[in-house]
Amino acid sequence: MKIAVLGAGMVGRTIATDLSKNFDVTSFDISQPNLEVLKEHTTLHTHAVNLQLYETYPQMLAPFEMVVCAVPGFMGYKALEAIICSGKNVVDISFFPEDALQLHQLAVENNVTAIVDCGVAPGMSNLVLGYYNERMKVHSFECMVGGLPKHRIKPFEYKAPFSPVDVIEEYTRPARYVENGYIVTKPALSDAELIDFEHAGTLESFNTDGLRSILFTMKHIPYMKEKTLRYPGHIDLMIALKKAGFFETTPLNVKGQMVIPLDVTSRILFDQWKLQPTEAEFTLMKIIVKGEMDGKQTTVEYFLYDEYDAASQTASMSRTTGYTCTAAVNMLAQGLFTKKGVFPPELVGNDPACFEFILNYLAERNVIYKKSIAAN
Repeated sequence: MKIAVLGAGMVGRTIATDLSKNFDVTSFDISQPNLEVLKEHTTLHTHAVNLQLYETYPQMLAPFEMVVCAVPGFMGYKALEAIICSGKNVVDISFFPEDALQLHQLAVENNVTAIVDCGVAPGMSNLVLGYYNERMKVHSFECMVGGLPKHRIKPFEYKAPFSPVDVIEEYTRPARYVENGYIVTKPALSDAELIDFEHAGTLESFNTDGLRSILFTMKHIPYMKEKTLRYPGHIDLMIALKKAGFFETTPLNVKGQMVIPLDVTSRILFDQWKLQPTEAEFTLMKIIVKGEMDGKQTTVEYFLYDEYDAASQTASMSRTTGYTCTAAVNMLAQGLFTKKGVFPPELVGNDPACFEFILNYLAERNVIYKKSIAAN
């Protein structure tokens, strides 16, 4: 099978490398340096192209049987739409802010299966909820997740495998969660809590708009929230930058030049937040699903702690995000999921065969989710 991977950033390269073990893979990116990094470690094909030229997708993707969309979030919706119009099955991890379900009918009309938000969170968190939603009457769902460097360097104590623009967007977009059956909106970075975690110590959690599709696919669940994890103090720094205007998108006149503050901030933070190739970091996620199972009040927890893999020189956030995506690609290739349309992971995880396939695929790559179930 020939697979096109659109985007050769840190996660996109991990996806392409993993898929190249079993498939004929071509990686597309506008950045020649990104593609050169891939060439150093693999024999897969590369093409330097401008992926914002969406009208070129039908011709570009014609030779391929499946596509992975790993472009930056601001490009994601239009890229996914173009892939669907090209008639190609796709797994997407661009995590764009628009509603992917708006493309469902387009995918049906083009006979396309599109699995979206297929990373760690959103992604595995949705998959777990979808699985247990079929097996218990869910009362509440909570996900806490963060990717952090092991060595804390002030002032930010943070490194990102993604574009700073995408991270900042999480810090500025209002956060939606569900309380007593109603969608409630609060500012991002709000409701800070200090929580102790195994392996990581004390972290601070705060609201981000991470529920995404489950706000609409799981309306029957009365309590749902998602929170991001950082080292203590990070929130105050981000709020200070936000209040000072560093995240604004309205142009400013600086010595006769019109500049967008967010563009300048992102460029500066790109160097500050850049995760170095062999830098030690970890991903931590805790998923809590509470409800009634077999007549008993039950709490199900999944816990992930994953570190940089020195053997493959692969960042944890790349592994945990990228391998979830490649698991879904392999699942589609093996015909385990054949429905047509747009499907977030919770609408895939409700199938036990798909759920177990993805968990087993991750475990084979030493990305292990520890499960515990307790009757209350």
